[in-house]
Amino acid sequence: MSTTTYAGAIAPMATYSPTASNPWDQNKVKHVYRRLAFGASYATVNVALYKDPNQLINELIDEAKNMPNTPKPQWINWGNNDFSDYHNQNSDNKYDIRRETIESAMSKGLKGRLSLFWMNHFVTDIDTYQHSPYMAQYWDLLQTHAIGNFKTFVEEIGLCPAMLVFLNGFENTKNKPNENYARELYELFTLGVNNGYTQYDITETARALTGYNRQDTKNGPILFDPTTFDNSPKNIFGQSNNWNYGNVITILFQKKGRLISKYIATKLYKYFVSPEVDYQVVDEMADTFFNSNYEIAPMLEKLFSSSHFFDEKVMGNIIKSPYDLICTFLNETGMDYKIDKNDRSIGDMFNYIHHMTTQLGQRIYKPIDVSGWQRDEDWINGSSIGFRWQGMDNVTGKIRQYRDGQLVEFAKNLTNNSKDTAYITRTIIDYFVTKPLLTESDYDTAETVLKWQVPSNYYDEGKWSLDWGNAELQLFFLFRHIFTLPEFQLK
Repeated sequence: MSTTTYAGAIAPMATYSPTASNPWDQNKVKHVYRRLAFGASYATVNVALYKDPNQLINELIDEAKNMPNTPKPQWINWGNNDFSDYHNQNSDNKYDIRRETIESAMSKGLKGRLSLFWMNHFVTDIDTYQHSPYMAQYWDLLQTHAIGNFKTFVEEIGLCPAMLVFLNGFENTKNKPNENYARELYELFTLGVNNGYTQYDITETARALTGYNRQDTKNGPILFDPTTFDNSPKNIFGQSNNWNYGNVITILFQKKGRLISKYIATKLYKYFVSPEVDYQVVDEMADTFFNSNYEIAPMLEKLFSSSHFFDEKVMGNIIKSPYDLICTFLNETGMDYKIDKNDRSIGDMFNYIHHMTTQLGQRIYKPIDVSGWQRDEDWINGSSIGFRWQGMDNVTGKIRQYRDGQLVEFAKNLTNNSKDTAYITRTIIDYFVTKPLLTESDYDTAETVLKWQVPSNYYDEGKWSLDWGNAELQLFFLFRHIFTLPEFQLK
């Protein structure tokens, strides 16, 4: 593993304290909410400005730790025979869980974001199991441990039916061992590729994980069956005994705890801070993680409170995922997007978000493969960039269709109802981007877009305002232009 230090780093994990030259300002507050959540409204950002930065971080982490899961549906543990109309009810339930997941991601701050992060770490694929109760159990588990204890998380996720089906644990028996889950447990979930284990360890671990093959009803709970368990000695990481599932997790964390801590700290650093890793910072994160017995919150609190997290070179250096792109925009504008799922004249916005993010390459409950989306530059290529622009156009158009006037309302609040098109343009652009545009001419071009077809004398004589008849459409065109800016693609 490389030990190079990220060029933008300052003192590795010194606590951030505002100074005259490095103030606590709106950009830093938006940075917090764009990384720890999916953005925040203008009002929320302004309230946070008056808080000490460490107070804000502590509040957001405590909120995530104390926030309840979304309520469990009554059918969460049902098998096929418990439904009166399995095909239709199962389909409706999957729709509801998907909708609930998107709504939670948008509204539950750090807990919502972390739940989606772990969905891309402990990957399953809805198309392999297709059973809505398994989907609901998996979602509940992601929420339960999103900012909890990682060792407990690892232990419980491996026995989740969605995982047992997806990685063939359900097929893993003493007479026909299946190594899929054992391999991914080490390679993807805890240690990293070729990092501290051998093929022999995988083979022996697979034998210890046998036995979870009993199902009394189709798509019901998956239970342990002692008759399919390999009841003989296995040698894992140099220790030999008749190990079982629980023993595997215990041995893994006892023998490889430092490696696990470094691997998870690195992955969280790349997700929350920068794709270019500062391993000095990661080492401190990993130490905190290891010394707290694999509690996730202390490591994140140390990271998010650090000067490193607020380094100018760390801000605006990650390409937005499709969910970042759409959900952050909706949250930062504060626009009303909660369209009733039963209002077919407009459609359910959460289902629409799912449709758009799927088109942009991020279908939840179905990452690209078992290693998940690799993020950052993988989100943009020559063909996808146009889809990103069009997707944002469509979402904004959907909002206008639902309730016209929201763009004007937003612009008035943000600019104190200014009539100055240059000021309106700059203020709106700077609100959505982390760093100013490269040149003044870039702002001038955007202002020209806003002015659209209104005769210039209306601006010169002060006759135009945000109450102008076509102001909503003018703002829509400005937003369309902003969506195409390279700076808008970054967070």
